Amino acid sequence: MELYLDSADLKEIEEVFKLGFVAGLTTTPTFMHREGITELDSTIVKISKMVPMLQIEALGNNADEICAEAHRLLKLGLDKKRTVFKIPASLEAMKATKRLRDEDIMVNIHLVYNLQQAYMAMAAGANYICILVGRMQDQGYNALELVEECVNAVRYYGYNSKIMFSSVRHTQHVRESMMLGAHTCTIPWKVMKQLTENNFTAIGTDQFIAHTRLITMKVKDVVRSENPVIGQNKKVSDALVKMTESGLGAVSIVDENSRLLGLFTDGDLRRQLKNEGAAFLQKNLSDFNFTKTPITISPDAILQEAVKIFKEKHIDNILVVSDGKPAGVLDIQDLINLNLMV
Repeated sequence: MELYLDSADLKEIEEVFKLGFVAGLTTTPTFMHREGITELDSTIVKISKMVPMLQIEALGNNADEICAEAHRLLKLGLDKKRTVFKIPASLEAMKATKRLRDEDIMVNIHLVYNLQQAYMAMAAGANYICILVGRMQDQGYNALELVEECVNAVRYYGYNSKIMFSSVRHTQHVRESMMLGAHTCTIPWKVMKQLTENNFTAIGTDQFIAHTRLITMKVKDVVRSENPVIGQNKKVSDALVKMTESGLGAVSIVDENSRLLGLFTDGDLRRQLKNEGAAFLQKNLSDFNFTKTPITISPDAILQEAVKIFKEKHIDNILVVSDGKPAGVLDIQDLINLNLMV
């Protein structure tokens, strides 16, 4: 089934045809009016250079006027091999179709509402027969039945016309077009984007990404650059400032050689403030029984090891240590942001 875009939005058209496999574009004066386009001819020529196949209106009150409009548009510089003229179904439209097809100019008979109209278009040699499914359904017609009848007629009688399923409102319409065997489906971009979306696919993809990260990424790949460090003779208030500046809930306590002595956490702060009050802020860290054996991890450890520690120890931070010196703090939020903590 051919896939067409239904649009007049130039930015949208440019984006869609980067996909590389969309067969063409259908557009209408209504779409162009909606986009605020006033230079119709120049816009048509511009769009024609952006798409593999362009389907545009050739309007007129009779066959002569319809054919004249098609020829006028071609003279603007459109490629006859990449342009299809859309003509609303009527007896004059069928007459124009036969003339244009005799000149090897492609035609789409649209606004088809019954099998009889479709048959006349087939007999006249129309390349496409367009059924506006959404619009027909809005008006109470059984559009899906008509699509099926037209597809069956093409198959049974061997006509070369392609049945186009248009006026698509949602992804179910696209599924129905395929189930009915339509040859072409022209779709708005907002619907086309939804065709590859599925919640189970998204969940599975997230799992694959997460598991890959767990066994290939290392702690040093995600550890925060902030590494709040403070000497053991500094006051608790100084440690509080360090934590606040870094946005982390812990500060590493080091000796005069910058080697790790322990860890002071916001949990320690809250507990001691509750027990001692504001006076605790003026104490030296060396006077406080801070955590002498903090839970640490190597920067070269894989993230799976970090996740295991977080889950087993029920902590929010792991101190990253290299050669006995603090190298950073791994915060549980870092792994949550990577969808690694469930």
